[in-house]
Amino acid sequence: MGQLKKLASQSAIYGISSILGKTINFLLIPLYTGYLAKEDLGSFTMIYALIAFLNVIFTFGMETTYFRFATGKGLPADRVYYNTQSLVGLIALTLGSSIYLLSGTLADLLNYPGKEHLFKWVALILTIDAFLAIPYAKLRMEGKALAFAMIKLLNIVLNVGLNLLFIVVAYHIYMEDWLPSLSPWISTVYQPEWGVDYILLANVIANALILPVIWYHSRPIKVRLERSILKPMWSYTYPLMFMGLAGVINEVFSRGLFEYAIPEGFYDGLSKREAGGVFGANFKLAIFMNLIIQAFKYAAEPFFFQQTANKDSPLVFAKVMHWFIIFCTFLMVVVSVNLDLIARLFFQSPGYETGLVMVPMLLLGYLFLGIYYNLSIWFKLTDRTSYSFYITAIGAVITIAIILTLVPVWGFMGGALSTLGSYFVMSVICYVIGQKYYRIPYNLKKGIWLLVISFGISYLGFWIDTGNSWINFVIHNSFVVLYGMILFLMEKKELTSLLSRKNQR
Repeated sequence: MGQLKKLASQSAIYGISSILGKTINFLLIPLYTGYLAKEDLGSFTMIYALIAFLNVIFTFGMETTYFRFATGKGLPADRVYYNTQSLVGLIALTLGSSIYLLSGTLADLLNYPGKEHLFKWVALILTIDAFLAIPYAKLRMEGKALAFAMIKLLNIVLNVGLNLLFIVVAYHIYMEDWLPSLSPWISTVYQPEWGVDYILLANVIANALILPVIWYHSRPIKVRLERSILKPMWSYTYPLMFMGLAGVINEVFSRGLFEYAIPEGFYDGLSKREAGGVFGANFKLAIFMNLIIQAFKYAAEPFFFQQTANKDSPLVFAKVMHWFIIFCTFLMVVVSVNLDLIARLFFQSPGYETGLVMVPMLLLGYLFLGIYYNLSIWFKLTDRTSYSFYITAIGAVITIAIILTLVPVWGFMGGALSTLGSYFVMSVICYVIGQKYYRIPYNLKKGIWLLVISFGISYLGFWIDTGNSWINFVIHNSFVVLYGMILFLMEKKELTSLLSRKNQR
């Protein structure tokens, strides 16, 4: 249990930063739905899907490769870091410059005429993100979870603060609602027609300000490009890059492609881009599961690699998976049954609530993504990373196929099903193949029961509506209590054992 406590403590630190950061970021939803048009939210959804896709190309899986070569290949960790950072930086500068120079062409191609500045800012965001990636990985590798968390939070606070400044404060000064004496000056710089433009600009400035901070904490910085180190690293990492590309298709292409797949007029009163905005806003409600997955991934990846010398590591991995499923299924139930309340808090304009029905399905989809992260340790520890590409490529094909076939028929539910279907199939394939090469004694039967029961309770609680918000709240959360009791009964033996061991100490 010592290893699990270490993982839990580091996950808690990463989790606190993720929860606080995502909560702060989550507050942007009422800001965006209150101040921006649905069309702007559609643009935001599409452009950030593009950024997520290109981010993988800019870093090409080198974070995981850095962990592997800095811990398990007998190479000096500092030389691995210098070479990794230098290679990522060189490629980022090359690709970023290319996108910057082609910004006008991209704007026309993606139906943003006269908005080439958006894609210049996209180039800057991608380049700076790449320069941040390996220093962040170094902090994780060295167990500096607190420094990592504080820098991440600083970045988020800067980003949110700039969003508030550009979208809210500047707008009200421009309209002479606030500080009317500053209105003439603000009128010379403020662009009232900008929406997603200010979101991107805030991102650029926040990332640029954080770059010297993380370089200070991860110093020293040296440029090294040593063939003897980079050649084996490249053989390990290029399948991870393709895995990342396929993975990001699974994760964000449903949002990016939605406005192109939905037929015009499918939802009354919404254009294709506006429907994409509603879809993207509801997708953000799955953030509750996503932030837990992200926090777990930050802590678990270096933790798993550090367990390679432990003969009991398969048992540890199985235990991690089991408690991961318990925690995440409980979270899914809590969020799903309270979606009516969450929507009232965060959607400040009418029309967004039509997409709520897809959120429980998205939560389950992200839960399967977390399960896949757990399962994928086998090909990372056995250096069979090529399997990662094949599995995620299958997931990507499923994502695109479901979007193109079911979104025109089922709309929002079709888009959500693309996420769930993709991650479910990836998890099944990863489990079946992984048990052949690196057997881990997962409690498969109990895990499946937990997933089925929690998903059923989630939708049952979501659909009940008495017409009275207070009665709804009580009834909905009675399902949370019900699932908590089910978990206690199923895990009573394990919990009793843990408590008795604690008392003996």
